[in-house]
Amino acid sequence: MPDRTQDRFGMTLSTSSTASVDAWQDGIDRLLSQNHGPDLKFQEAIDLDEGFALAHGCLAYWYQQRARPEEARETIKQALALASGVTRRERQQIEAVSYWIKGQGRDSIALIKVHLAEFPRDGLLLRLAHRLYMLGCSGAGSPNFPPEYLALLKGVEPHCSDDWAFLAEYAFAHHETGQLDKAMELAQRSLDINPTNAVACHSMTHVHFERGDASGGEDFLDAWLRSFDAPASSYVHLSWHLALFELAQGKYQETLDRYEKYIRPSVVAKSMSTLNDSASLMWRLQMYCGGPAPKPWEEVLTIAAPAAERPGAAFRDAHAALAFAGGGDHEAMAKITSRLRKSAEEGNSFAREVVLPLVQGIEAFANEDYTESVRLMEPVFPQLVRVGGSHAQREVFEDTMLEAYIRAEQFEKAEDMLRGRLKQRESVRDNFWMGRVQSAQGQSNQAHSSFNEATKGWEAADSTAPEIVALNNLMEV
Repeated sequence: MPDRTQDRFGMTLSTSSTASVDAWQDGIDRLLSQNHGPDLKFQEAIDLDEGFALAHGCLAYWYQQRARPEEARETIKQALALASGVTRRERQQIEAVSYWIKGQGRDSIALIKVHLAEFPRDGLLLRLAHRLYMLGCSGAGSPNFPPEYLALLKGVEPHCSDDWAFLAEYAFAHHETGQLDKAMELAQRSLDINPTNAVACHSMTHVHFERGDASGGEDFLDAWLRSFDAPASSYVHLSWHLALFELAQGKYQETLDRYEKYIRPSVVAKSMSTLNDSASLMWRLQMYCGGPAPKPWEEVLTIAAPAAERPGAAFRDAHAALAFAGGGDHEAMAKITSRLRKSAEEGNSFAREVVLPLVQGIEAFANEDYTESVRLMEPVFPQLVRVGGSHAQREVFEDTMLEAYIRAEQFEKAEDMLRGRLKQRESVRDNFWMGRVQSAQGQSNQAHSSFNEATKGWEAADSTAPEIVALNNLMEV
């Protein structure tokens, strides 16, 4: 049995090497704040004590989150082999990570709940819970994960209110359940303790998104990123958020420049973990502009390709479908559709009710069959949260549905959807879309008012951008 020491919270670790503990703790802090190099610190801890089972478990976690499953499986196997002599707390952490790596998300979340009831300050499992819940029915098995995730965090709050990592997670759960002021307060408290905590920055970014404050969001995130020495994976996603703020203001060239420098797969980490950001931004640009994508799809298709062959999370499959449809890869689209159809026929209700019709609806949209796209996607939307991801990430599917309504000339449905969205938050693009809907229905005065609102909101927009040209043309009608 290994000798033991303690982490900074006074919890026992099964290693006698204080240097190994220091390296591991640094790695944990980097992982929980999404800063550079947690894998390097976990490997350093292992090099200092090869028998430090939890360090192996944490390294396996890092591999899995970076979409490196083979290395994750090999490393967790080593962690489990060393776990016989460790504390029950450490062994449960390793087992929860192992369940995740093996695709047993429901088993993992069940163990996490039991574990956190006894050991509420284990930040690694709080972070793992976040990842599992964000995968929706593909992860924790939750059909409406934001309230469940918030409830889990409320249970540990009395023990963690001084912990920057917990505060950042708690902020995220609050903005995903519509509690924006509280989310901003929690994220700011986290940043006050740890200014380089990218998870807290991420939550503040989401609050700006939910408030429809693209200008304020851009100012905050641009300034924060300038001082953030981020690894590619974190920088890509935060850059994606910044690009959305720019795109919301009609700053097309800035959006394209950001994609080219910080998001495009050929210039950043070429792995499945970056698929969601590149595919959804490219799809938006193509859809909003009503023409060919302004950047090549080929490199996005390369990282999406495994989804055509192998089962995976619904969130991944939906974004791969955006790439296949947007990039015109009919063969890959046929393969992913066939795989999902087979799963549905074998009794997978989630595939049948949500994932397959969503993917087919995306394909129909790309094929300009907008009536069929509406027919397929409409039943999905009351349960879209089951796919996983944040509201900001799922918005690309909402926008697709809305644009399909307009192009299918189902204007009443489009107007109802737009009124609901504008009631929640301000959006220049939604005002523009509302004007399009009103104009198509012969409501000239209302359309002119909506177009005026869009014009004021897009004062900083690029005058030659397709959306702005379309707006100006409609204003002249």
